[in-house]
Amino acid sequence: MQKIILILVLLITTLVFGQENITHKELQIKRVDKAPKIDGVLDDDAWKNANIAGDFVMFRPTSGLKEPNNIKTEVKVAYDDEAIYFGAYLYDDNIANIPMEFQTRDNFGNADFFGVILNPQNDGINQTEFFVMSTGNQNDGKAANGREDFSWNAIWESKVKIVDNGWIVEIKIPYSALRFSNEKVQTWGLNFHRHHRDNRDQYSWNFINREKGSISQYDGIITGIENIKPPVRLSVNPFIFGSINSFADETEFDWSAGMDLKYGLSENFTLDATLIPDFGQVAFDDLTLNLGPFEQQFSDKRAFFTEGTDLFGKGDFFYSRRIGSTPINKNNIITTANETIIENPNKVNMLNAIKISGRTKNGLGIGVFNAITETTKATVKNITDNTTREVVTEPLANYNVLVLDQQFNKKSSVTLINTNVMRNGSEKDANVIGALFDITTKNDKFNFEGGLAMSNVYQSFSDDVKTGYEGVFEFGKVNGKHHYGIETNFITKNYDKNDLGFQRRNNVVNYETYYSYRIIEPKGIFNRYNFNINGSTSYLMTLDETTASYLAKPNLYTGNHLNFNFNATTKKQLSFGFHMNGSIGDQYDYYEPRVEGRFYKNSPSIGFNGWISTSYNKKFALDIRAYHGLRFNENRNYTSLMLSPRYRINDKITVVYSLNHSRGNNQKGTVNSSDVNNIIFGNRDESTWTNSISTKYNFSTKSALGLSFRHFWSPVTYDSQFYKLENDGTLSTNAYTNNHDINYNIWNVDLSYNWEFAPGSQLVALYRNQIFNFDNQSQLTYGDNLTNLFDQDKSNTVSLKLIYYLDYNQVKSWRKS
Repeated sequence: MQKIILILVLLITTLVFGQENITHKELQIKRVDKAPKIDGVLDDDAWKNANIAGDFVMFRPTSGLKEPNNIKTEVKVAYDDEAIYFGAYLYDDNIANIPMEFQTRDNFGNADFFGVILNPQNDGINQTEFFVMSTGNQNDGKAANGREDFSWNAIWESKVKIVDNGWIVEIKIPYSALRFSNEKVQTWGLNFHRHHRDNRDQYSWNFINREKGSISQYDGIITGIENIKPPVRLSVNPFIFGSINSFADETEFDWSAGMDLKYGLSENFTLDATLIPDFGQVAFDDLTLNLGPFEQQFSDKRAFFTEGTDLFGKGDFFYSRRIGSTPINKNNIITTANETIIENPNKVNMLNAIKISGRTKNGLGIGVFNAITETTKATVKNITDNTTREVVTEPLANYNVLVLDQQFNKKSSVTLINTNVMRNGSEKDANVIGALFDITTKNDKFNFEGGLAMSNVYQSFSDDVKTGYEGVFEFGKVNGKHHYGIETNFITKNYDKNDLGFQRRNNVVNYETYYSYRIIEPKGIFNRYNFNINGSTSYLMTLDETTASYLAKPNLYTGNHLNFNFNATTKKQLSFGFHMNGSIGDQYDYYEPRVEGRFYKNSPSIGFNGWISTSYNKKFALDIRAYHGLRFNENRNYTSLMLSPRYRINDKITVVYSLNHSRGNNQKGTVNSSDVNNIIFGNRDESTWTNSISTKYNFSTKSALGLSFRHFWSPVTYDSQFYKLENDGTLSTNAYTNNHDINYNIWNVDLSYNWEFAPGSQLVALYRNQIFNFDNQSQLTYGDNLTNLFDQDKSNTVSLKLIYYLDYNQVKSWRKS
């Protein structure tokens, strides 16, 4: 028995910790006494005796082809005490046809690019990326195991010069933008990328095998870096913000000032802090009418919550929109007959927040997040004696996240994450802890991924604690042409991570399997294509009172789902795809009734979806998506169509229009569940229209004028006949009468000007117009609805925000000068 265990241990160790032999090019670089001038001209002394990194090879769409001489790339690298420098000569005998669409920072656009990928820890996982477009535009980001995050920004210099036989890029990356140890002799991971936008060919200095592993494992290395020290990393972004708001004949002026701070606690760890933040210029959410039982999820557009948050995103335990969102008791204010609510804030103000994050040289990532939100109050007025009182709708609250993430074997990790919310007074508190793993075997053939989590919610006004559990396990083959795998996950009834995370369902267990096929190299007319099929089945999670254990009982089967997908891109950059989904047999929906233990029985379904996207290289491009689905045994269907043409007027301005229309006939849904013994359903026709347009005029890569417009309209009309939900999930006619028709409108317009007048410093001017209307006039035509919408009160805002970037090393050099 012991021999068998020993053999199994050796086998697992070999599979998980074994290493594949990968060829890593090496480039020896030299220290220079005089830094090159970043002007796009490679005539500096620093470049005269520098070794050349050349012989690039293609890794997309075809792997391993040598770079032709007429488009070859040569890169030189140098360093000094302050920064590392790159000079790249990108040959091209067809320079007149290089795409040159202007964009602002962090947007690739329709342009060629050159990328520098650095890994100062040389751990094969964590990369820092710097891209320069042929227009001179910059893009930077962080990557871990090939998963990129372009929300991260650094301050660095670059310059592009177009010449007769190609283009030249010069780059200066200060050490303050990087994280590296203070060892005397450094060995860094390095790769270069060159992308040709016209045909999507992409070359790299060190060969990248797309068939297996992640891009980060295929870095080359640079040697020769000695006696450099991590600099003091301290920068501040003070800002001042002013706005004029008008609504319903009332106008108010508001202003605020605050500051963001970034400080390097060590060579590998950074403190980010925001003091008295103001998010007044954050972009609109794309709100829609939500008739379902689940909360809508929106991305965070606040820079502090999007930059450098890769550690905190593990396992979806941290949903930053919880911080500063709608007060938890906004809709729970109790008033008397002679009282009215005259002020009820829609959001909670954040007082401050900090993030500490980084990774040790041994691969241990540590992330600490803390935020404090202020007490939020509503004002209630007594209409009899004109007195007022305040009601707390959100108490003072503290939000915490702790993440420990250990990476190993250049492809795997184990993670411990804890989130905690503490509210002042008697409001509920919450704590969630989870352990995750993501392990890839030798030769990157198989992947094991999953974890366990436990939540504790401490109830308001009592000592009760609701404890719940979540678990997930996935196994799959992840390299080559054929991928396949299985997955199972469960969530118990009391599991709840929504105080700081995001969770739609609980009390469920799912089983899923999938298979996919893809081509690795171009074939026939295709650059790439893939198809996959997957199927899942789900059960209600129940507690067996006898054994006190959770079971998925067969009699509590809830449903199944089948999917088939095909996606392809041709060599002429035409992309298209087809999707089919469906369910077999009756489906049991335990969420739509909004009452625990009750379910609605759905009939089997089938749906078809197709899409096409023409090449964005052309001045005119078009995206089309269409869907049609239906339920068997019912006169119930759903159809949608999306059309989005775009036109590039010139290299500085592109206009994108989008029209989305959908219609659902005979849709069933809950309209009243206040009486658990008499749950009322309605039969409704749903329609949505979304018109949006966006355009941006780029004066340069540093300044742009943008316009964003969106109108969302959703009329919902119910039949006069309503239904009662029976215990077996069927519906029976009912005498219930009420008007549940909905006419829902959102109108948003943003006109903005953004100017980066110095590295990291911005001036942002914004005009904003918004109209919201919710009534029951669902029978209006589109034109009459617009007339009705513009009769509503409008919100108008004009704002100006000035952000200035100050770096300690920059100020120090000023003082020396």
